[in-house]
Amino acid sequence: MQDNTKVREITLENRKQIRKRKRRKLTWKFLLLIVAAVVAYSIYFFVNVYAATKEAHEEIDRPDNKSALREEEVDFGGDPISILLMGVDDGASGQNGRADSLIVATLNPNTKQVSLTTVPRDTKMDFTADEVDPAYVGYHKINAAYSYGSMFGYGANKLTVEKVEQLLDIPIDEYVAVNFEGFSEVVDALGGVTIDVKEPFSQKSHIKGGETFYFEKGEQKMNGEEALAFVRMRKQATNNIYSREERQRQFIKATLKQAISTNTLFKVGELANIIGSNVKTSLSPSEVFQLQKLYSSIDASEIKTYEIEGQDEKIEGIYYFIPSEEGLATISNQLKQELEL
Repeated sequence: MQDNTKVREITLENRKQIRKRKRRKLTWKFLLLIVAAVVAYSIYFFVNVYAATKEAHEEIDRPDNKSALREEEVDFGGDPISILLMGVDDGASGQNGRADSLIVATLNPNTKQVSLTTVPRDTKMDFTADEVDPAYVGYHKINAAYSYGSMFGYGANKLTVEKVEQLLDIPIDEYVAVNFEGFSEVVDALGGVTIDVKEPFSQKSHIKGGETFYFEKGEQKMNGEEALAFVRMRKQATNNIYSREERQRQFIKATLKQAISTNTLFKVGELANIIGSNVKTSLSPSEVFQLQKLYSSIDASEIKTYEIEGQDEKIEGIYYFIPSEEGLATISNQLKQELEL
């Protein structure tokens, strides 16, 4: 009787061990499936993003591949850097457009601090004979640098970068230029962006025959067409108290917040197609990956925003933005501190 009891106990113990082994096998199989899925997605992500950023890559033609205001090339991922973000309006012809939006982003990998400084598109700048055709030498709005650089062979992105460097007296290390079609498509691919509208206004769509959008005070989720109308409005009275520059900074912060959400990971293919067709950047694929690694977890609400003080003046029938010397010096010094210059 005792022997039978022992046999039963041994059998039960064997069954328990068999069940444990089966559970372990199932657990390992499950973990292997997860690892395989992660690896497969990582490869998919790399192939898509690498191909898109490679297609979009266009260096700035300058000596030693660095700004003239740098003594040596920056250690990407180690040193603070500046990136000029350009929203480009290519116009109906698709050539010789203007940089309708200019924002300088500074990124410090040591402090994980990011700042955005808007450069008003109407800022008065002097253009020399080395930069433009002799007939165009003199004062123009800074956003014309993109057009003139393209027209006269200097380089649209290069001339725009150099004019912003000249204005702020800081090196611009990289640039990202997005045309407005891509701007709208990125927002739609992200599922829209939510922006806290500070003052109500209306604006007609940029699309010919498009509808008029009404932006009420408070949080509003916008699709690509709405977001583009939101940031482009500048000819209404509301622009005097709720400036275009402020709305542009709001938009970028909202887009960054949406872009670092987990849902974005599943839209990498769609975003890659948009980037390849609508973006030009001096950032190489490896630098894009470094940026993603360093700043993907940043809290968008912690991004600092700056604006240049000044006033609008009508000169020979044309309105320009004239920065105040004190305001310009304050912004320049602040950005130099953030770039550890």
